[in-house]
Amino acid sequence: MSTDVMKPIKEGKVREIYDNGDSLIMVATDRISCFDVILNNVVTKKGTVLTQMSKFWFDYTQDILPNHMISVDVNDMPEFFRQPQFDGNSMMCKKLEMLPIECIVRGYITGSGWASYQENGTVCGITLPEGLKESAQLPEPIYTPSTKAEIGDHDENISYEQSVAHLEKYFPGKGEEYASKLRDYTIALYKKCADYALEKGIIIADTKFEFGLDEDGNIVLGDEMLTPDSSRFWPADGYEPGHSQPSFDKQFARDWLKANTGHNWTLPEDVVQKTIDIYLEGYERITGKKIQ
Repeated sequence: MSTDVMKPIKEGKVREIYDNGDSLIMVATDRISCFDVILNNVVTKKGTVLTQMSKFWFDYTQDILPNHMISVDVNDMPEFFRQPQFDGNSMMCKKLEMLPIECIVRGYITGSGWASYQENGTVCGITLPEGLKESAQLPEPIYTPSTKAEIGDHDENISYEQSVAHLEKYFPGKGEEYASKLRDYTIALYKKCADYALEKGIIIADTKFEFGLDEDGNIVLGDEMLTPDSSRFWPADGYEPGHSQPSFDKQFARDWLKANTGHNWTLPEDVVQKTIDIYLEGYERITGKKIQ
């Protein structure tokens, strides 16, 4: 079988993007990154979980706005992708002009948000009610955008007003329109999906979305959607505010790295296996399917 070798046009911490003429092919690898560092381990099937989870949510939210997914079937892609390492973890997508904002929504207070709240009662400049405990559900989900960083840099949290100015810089005359649409879509997507996940026994504590413009200037949902890499998933069973929660994502790996010094960004095998199991369980709970 002759396969023209294709090289990615962009490699992120976890994903590789290939140019397919009028579309892109996004491949989720089994790499894992924590604290913006790519670890030395691979987490088998993680890429498949990320791609199939995104597919599930893209299908589920088409009524809110369109998304960039065309197909996750490698038979719809060039011959190069009909190799075992691409089957299940590749998605053919529409090309979009991506908007330079990470759209973060928080339904519960945790992580950097909790640290900020303890310091001054705010998260990303939004004042929250007094007396919240760690991991508490917020009265309403809050939208806390950030700028998108290049590899090696950290994303920077900005206020909604700053997001208007940031978008205005790239799209003169459209800053306010795009910023308000991104905020409204982000909250609507989160609410619909968080309600669904809760029925399946999973709390979506927070997540991030990315959006772009199609050739007609419409806002379209891009990137990945509600995966364990872009979200915090907690088991609803045993949820209790007042401390951090166990989760169906890479928090387990993060916690191990924090607790162990001198790790040189390498996880022990049992932590890798536990991470794989956590990803698979989260996927199965939400979709009702097993990864083949």
